[in-house]
Amino acid sequence: QVQLVESGGGLVQAGGSLRLSCAASGILFRMHNMGWIRQAPGKQREFVASISSSGSTKYAESVKGRFTISRDNAKKTVYLQMNRLRPEDTAVYLCAAGYRTVTWSDYWGQGTQVTVSS
Repeated sequence: QVQLVESGGGLVQAGGSLRLSCAASGILFRMHNMGWIRQAPGKQREFVASISSSGSTKYAESVKGRFTISRDNAKKTVYLQMNRLRPEDTAVYLCAAGYRTVTWSDYWGQGTQVTVSS
């Protein structure tokens, strides 16, 4: 059974930091592209960052220079370090394995809420 379990969300003031984690099980983690996607209330899903099986990274323009995606294949975990958070970063953050697009991935986590207060 495949599971992606996100953690690390919470409430933080603008300018603060959070580190999200996504622990995977039931998949050959090191072979999968991994992604972080977010969805704010009333809005469509939005790409945040992705990391390929070889470690290549991509970021949305809105988070470049503030967020860093990384992976630890031994721990089967992908991380999203989020610095200098803004109120507009408030959303549910979802982890995806086998990531291709914001609506097309092999597996999805349940999400973790990030709320940034002004």
